[in-house]
Amino acid sequence: MLRTMLKFAGLLDMRVKMSTSNYVVLNTGQKMPLIGLGTWKSAPGEVKEAVQNALETGYRHIDCAAVYNNEAEIGETLKETVGTDKIVRREELFVTSKLWNTKHHPEDVEPSCRKSLEDLKLTYLDLYLIHWPYAFQQGDVPFPKNPDGTVQYDYTDYKETWKAMEGLVEKGLVKAIGLSNFNSRQIDDVIAKATIKPAVLQVECHPYFAQNELIAHCQKRGLVVTAYSPLGSSDRMWKAPDEPILLEDTNIKTLADKYGKSPAQVMLRWQVQRGVVAIPKSVNPARMAQNLQVFDFTLTEDEMKTIGTLNRNWRYIVPKIVVDNKSVARDALHPHYPFNDPY
Repeated sequence: MLRTMLKFAGLLDMRVKMSTSNYVVLNTGQKMPLIGLGTWKSAPGEVKEAVQNALETGYRHIDCAAVYNNEAEIGETLKETVGTDKIVRREELFVTSKLWNTKHHPEDVEPSCRKSLEDLKLTYLDLYLIHWPYAFQQGDVPFPKNPDGTVQYDYTDYKETWKAMEGLVEKGLVKAIGLSNFNSRQIDDVIAKATIKPAVLQVECHPYFAQNELIAHCQKRGLVVTAYSPLGSSDRMWKAPDEPILLEDTNIKTLADKYGKSPAQVMLRWQVQRGVVAIPKSVNPARMAQNLQVFDFTLTEDEMKTIGTLNRNWRYIVPKIVVDNKSVARDALHPHYPFNDPY
């Protein structure tokens, strides 16, 4: 049914080209597609169909994480659709997962990776990231709490966690390793101790939070940057009622009208044109197909600069909790909290 819809919409012939030629090359030599499907906030019951539709549409990059609590369902789809005689050959697909905060102890890293592999029905991951630089109390409760509602922290050094991540590459469980939500100082800490250097940094990034300095920092050190929430993540649970809505920005809408594209497509084009991977989340087949259609137009240098001037250093993704009737950043007191540094 989806193939018929795509053919009718004129998208089927385009998908093969998109899935094979629009990528960046990691420091490992791997080809990482510039557009991937994000699966954060994709609920059980809908994520299986979303991933299947994405693969049929032409996606060859799926971004996962253990804490999203949907890897087993994604694995059902991958088992059905990935293989030598199926929709996608394994070597064509790029799958990312992430090590959660409760698994930073070195002895927990390999079992956690193997659990993701088991859930995803894969024999290896293309990329495995440390999800955050700070750790929670070791165990199987994703968000261990104190009586006052604050998180129970652990203080394992992320550099020790990184050494265990390197062991995953040596055992063939993952092809590349990287970081997520690390700041520039923390990236350099890891590189200074690394035998295997990080290949990717995944961070929040969009026109209101352009991350120009951090991207330049990474590119000088050979890391590719992946932008999560590239469209502003307006459906997250801690959304503030007065926050700016990125998809309604008039400058973005003007460019969308010029090119006959959606605001989302313009923002994704801005990312890939500057060499940043983007992983928009969607469960809507039409929007998923639309998000891949960003390689058939080019923004001018002035238009790229115009979007760059929209930066407000506005961070949407700061998990918060209520303490003493006040909303506060959940993890700001942890010594490894990344967002206290400028970038």
